[in-house]
Amino acid sequence: MSSTLGVPRPDQADYMLRAASAGREYKQQLLDLLGVRPGQTVLDVGCGPGTDLPALAEQVGDSGVVIGVDRDPAMLARARERLNGLLRVELREGDVHALPVESGTVDRAKIDRVLMHVAEPAEVLAELHRVTRQGARIGLAEPDWDTLSVDAEDLETSRAFTRYTSAEVVRHATIGRSLGRLAEQAGFGVESVLATTPVFRNFQDADHTLGLGRNMQRAIEEGRIDRDRGSRWFADLSQGPFYASFTLVSVICSR
Repeated sequence: MSSTLGVPRPDQADYMLRAASAGREYKQQLLDLLGVRPGQTVLDVGCGPGTDLPALAEQVGDSGVVIGVDRDPAMLARARERLNGLLRVELREGDVHALPVESGTVDRAKIDRVLMHVAEPAEVLAELHRVTRQGARIGLAEPDWDTLSVDAEDLETSRAFTRYTSAEVVRHATIGRSLGRLAEQAGFGVESVLATTPVFRNFQDADHTLGLGRNMQRAIEEGRIDRDRGSRWFADLSQGPFYASFTLVSVICSR
């Protein structure tokens, strides 16, 4: 068994930064479609280590403000380092189910790969509806982990890995396909639904971002995948040409 199989979960901030790097295309598309303008108030829900905050701050200019909300003080500390003293960015610690933002004050908002982890996605979207003003635009982006494809000669183990990831690893694994419906139920008008497919050709990057080793180890320990077969599958992935992908859904909606 490769020593990589079963390694501890990586530093969360580093994981989020590398995951963002793997999905530059969808992320830039999401930011472009938000249409942020100078002077606006922009909210980044679950901002993590602040990956998008500098770009948003540049778009709002000196007369606007960007609010980053995250519940993890360590993430906010990393974001603060990234901002390098940008005065038009406010970092606020808080639960996304109860946003520390006044009602009807936000012109643009985004949630990027956060809803799949929260307890109640519908409550978070209701909070977004509360804090945004009439005419606001909102960008949502979430994966559909049922679409995770990992090329391997042992196709059945790849399929078993995807089933395990969707059923046990991610809280709301298929929320990407539901984003449009959930947004409408929260009172937003859906303007567009887009799908992109991040592709991984480098095994190490995929292992870090998709959790190939650590999640296979969990599946083995829980008896969901045979140990020898799972270990062989993981070892084979690291040896030859590599391919993995999944579908990520972006929704642009209005208040």
